[in-house]
Amino acid sequence: MICALCAAENPRDGRYCLKCGALLQGQRSLPPQPLYENAAAVPYGGPAETSGKAVGSLICGLMFFFFPIAIIAIVLGHLSLGEIRRSAGRLTGRGMAVTGLVLGYAGVSVVPIMIIAAIAIPNLLRAKAAANEASAVGSLHAIVRAETTFNDSYANGFSPDLASLGGDVSGQDTCDRAGLIDSSLASGQKNGYRFTYVPLGETVFAEGAKERGCTRSGTRSFEIHADPVTRGTTGRPSFYSDRKGLIRFNNNGPATADSPIYYDVVNLSGFVTPARQF
Repeated sequence: MICALCAAENPRDGRYCLKCGALLQGQRSLPPQPLYENAAAVPYGGPAETSGKAVGSLICGLMFFFFPIAIIAIVLGHLSLGEIRRSAGRLTGRGMAVTGLVLGYAGVSVVPIMIIAAIAIPNLLRAKAAANEASAVGSLHAIVRAETTFNDSYANGFSPDLASLGGDVSGQDTCDRAGLIDSSLASGQKNGYRFTYVPLGETVFAEGAKERGCTRSGTRSFEIHADPVTRGTTGRPSFYSDRKGLIRFNNNGPATADSPIYYDVVNLSGFVTPARQF
């Protein structure tokens, strides 16, 4: 029997075309056979073929991290499932089609999140670095103010180190633990910046300083350096200040007394203007 659709030769008693699965001419009046796996009769007795669309869906699904390919996996998966249902057993590959669909939908769900994260994370890191830079400038101001207070309070010059400006765990401030800055800043590292205190010239250890609880001589002057722990990540510029209170910066390395002055001004709206140099 010749199939009217694909012209393939089939046995005379055949019901469906062995090539295309179409119902053969002369038997369309017979009731259709069930198409489900648990059916009593099998509509197609020829060798089964794997759906090419199911294979394509699986392959595209495995590359779901490419957003357009994930969409193709979904389209091919749905097309292959419909094709397999209508083939009356001629086509197989349902498992591959379902796997391709799952992977495709996973790609459609995950890839946009990855794209958003790729855009948002660098912006968050830049914002964090900018916040660290602003914090470093504020910390330098705090140290200079604390040094002025230390000098006025203990008559022993400026502090010999940052730890002397920190607080005592007992809660009783002394010349050696003045409680003028917070503990993290007194430790030398805060918010992505490392602070290095450089004392300049010891003072004469006066009797009045000893009476105020000082056990070490203070200094006649000081320098304070703030450098990012990881340049370009936790912050970019390095900062410098001394007893004069001017803050200087260098974007490419340690700042010194000869670096440009960092000009940070809070305007009336409450926002800090960008750093400028004189």
